[in-house]
Amino acid sequence: MHTGMLALASGLMALRFLPGLPPGGWLLSMLVAGLLLLIFRFYPFGLFLIGLTWACFQGQSALDDRLPGALDGRTLWVEGRVVGLPRQTDSTVRFELRDARSRHTALPGTIRLGWFGGPPVNSGERWRLAVKLKQPRGLLNPQGFDYQAWLLAQRIGATGTVKAGQLLEPASHAWRDDLRKRVLHTDANGRAPWLAALVMGDSSGLSGDDWRLLQATGTVHLLVISGQHIGLCAGLIYGLVAWLARRGWWPRRLPWLPWACGLGFAGALGYGLLAGFEVPVQRACVMLGLVLIWRLRFRHLGVWLPFLLALNGVLIIEPLASLMPGFWLSFAAVAVLIFTFSGRLGPWDWHVAWARPQAMIALGLFPMLWILGLPISLSGPLANLVAVPWISLLVLPTALLGTLLLPVPWLGETLLWVSGGLLDGLIRGLTLLAGYFSPWLPVTVPLAVWLLSAFGALLLMLPAGVILRPLGWPLVLLAVFSPREQIPRGQVEVWQLDVGQGLAIVLRTRNHAVLYDAGPKVRDFDQGERVVVPVLRSLGIARLDLMLISHAHADHAGGALAVQQEVGALRVIGGELPGLAEPLRAQPCTSGESWEWDGVKFSLWQWSGASDSNQRSCVMQVEAGGERLLLTGDIDARAERALLQTSLGVPTRWLQAPHHGSRTSSSVDLLKALAPRVVLISRGHGNSFGHPHPQVLARYQGLGVQILDSAEQGALRFRLGTFGKAESLRDQPRFWRD
Repeated sequence: MHTGMLALASGLMALRFLPGLPPGGWLLSMLVAGLLLLIFRFYPFGLFLIGLTWACFQGQSALDDRLPGALDGRTLWVEGRVVGLPRQTDSTVRFELRDARSRHTALPGTIRLGWFGGPPVNSGERWRLAVKLKQPRGLLNPQGFDYQAWLLAQRIGATGTVKAGQLLEPASHAWRDDLRKRVLHTDANGRAPWLAALVMGDSSGLSGDDWRLLQATGTVHLLVISGQHIGLCAGLIYGLVAWLARRGWWPRRLPWLPWACGLGFAGALGYGLLAGFEVPVQRACVMLGLVLIWRLRFRHLGVWLPFLLALNGVLIIEPLASLMPGFWLSFAAVAVLIFTFSGRLGPWDWHVAWARPQAMIALGLFPMLWILGLPISLSGPLANLVAVPWISLLVLPTALLGTLLLPVPWLGETLLWVSGGLLDGLIRGLTLLAGYFSPWLPVTVPLAVWLLSAFGALLLMLPAGVILRPLGWPLVLLAVFSPREQIPRGQVEVWQLDVGQGLAIVLRTRNHAVLYDAGPKVRDFDQGERVVVPVLRSLGIARLDLMLISHAHADHAGGALAVQQEVGALRVIGGELPGLAEPLRAQPCTSGESWEWDGVKFSLWQWSGASDSNQRSCVMQVEAGGERLLLTGDIDARAERALLQTSLGVPTRWLQAPHHGSRTSSSVDLLKALAPRVVLISRGHGNSFGHPHPQVLARYQGLGVQILDSAEQGALRFRLGTFGKAESLRDQPRFWRD
């Protein structure tokens, strides 16, 4: 039975790794083949094919529900009902609209919207909105969050920006939203947003600093609804009934065990519904139900069968759950605990039983965090030793009870105040701990190295008497001392990152690293923090030798401060002072300055006759092995003419498109003089500026220049000095990408 369940789960999870989905005819053939294999008792192969068929069918169904390309960028009047918990910031409200309808065309079932400067929006309300619709898209960078996969897993078929709106129908039965508002309006020692996240899964009130604290201390799982919370809630109810029965206070006509199991499971389901019933909650409820059935019927199911049943149950209900990192981390954590506690001879001492699970979870999850591109907390095991019992035994019970008793005057608010105070003390302790240990992001390595390191972690989780167990340490240490690809002298590895409407280019020689521009910062979206810093760390760049910010516009300089704070640069050059001098301590761009690192020549230029910010962009030429790259910032045609009179106005193989390909740049004179073979365009998909301009694209195409566009290809990588081709992350196809 275990083999069949594992085969079914493997088929369901295989969806995550498919480059494309098979057509309908193939799906039917797979289903028939799977059923035939079951008839002839080839159960593992048959169940694998059936699981894969179901997953592919659901994946295709989600793809078919996405916004058609013909509607991408169009503004339509849309009617629909707000679902979930809207997230309100100082200037923006984000929410999801379900059952959206338009008079002109069919729309996806769920649309994710942002309303800048809009009024408060409440769950359950029905609105008529003027929305600029967009197909689901996301930035694509190494070790980056795959937003497009997340949208598909949530079955969100379109995103959009609200231009205007009219409330058609007020909220009805929006009990979850009403309860959240009551929690947020309590005192709770200033920790009401944290309690809303803990009790209801609403993390919209947590700031970026809050998330960085949780990530640095490995305690994110404690402030989102997890299986631990669901199990604790059920355990408290079960224990209360058992205690009442033992004291003789439980009604004798009601058998206590079935009632304890039933009420415990009902309490867990109620908490799950309160929290939105996400994947970790689904998994916990399924596993809890199996444990309670075993307890009620006194049947020993073993330790792995409930796990496999829960895994398959979640994936059958929603096969697209495998696209979310939380799914893998949730089930991996449970598997590590089962592996740690099962098959042990004799009980552990209390201090071992308290400390060992945290060490094993940290060790067991590190390969999963590594391959998912998530930071690894070095202080996590120590922080969780205190945080887990503190949250489980003190904060969560008082928070849940206080939330349930909010209708009772003073009592609910008092309990939430106590819970918030307990939570505040924990947060202060975690803040001190985070000051000593920063999260660590291992460098990107070949798959074989990762497999060896993951095998080492598995060896270390084995009992102490296993002979090969000590071999695990050198294998795990491959994560720290993994062999890295050495860039030959006289070559440069170039990454144009996908940062939306902005620019960020990373250049690495054998022993030096340069960042040209740092990506945009728009409201609370800082691409320097979200994209540039993780990429630098994944490339093994501990500190930049130079950060050059072409000019002070937010789409080029917005992320610079985050990069300086998180990674740092030995030297900062700014093309526009004093706009960059104060926060970054930038030095001015000096025309004619040049230097050589590892056989690679770098040269700077800035137009002395510049009259605006774009024209002041600091231009950098990089030459390696006779091959040139010209980074131009946002210069326009007048600055281009001045550039052609300098030593940088020579044939260049790679050209970063001036000003993202705007109509006022990339003049015919520039392109003919430089004769580029490839032009690099960095811009946001469907940006409001119309970049790149059709006339400029036609100019490139007319001269036979290859166009590489970050909005279409994602992040780009090439090796300057080899006269080779660029590689795109979209060269690694996945079925949910265009």
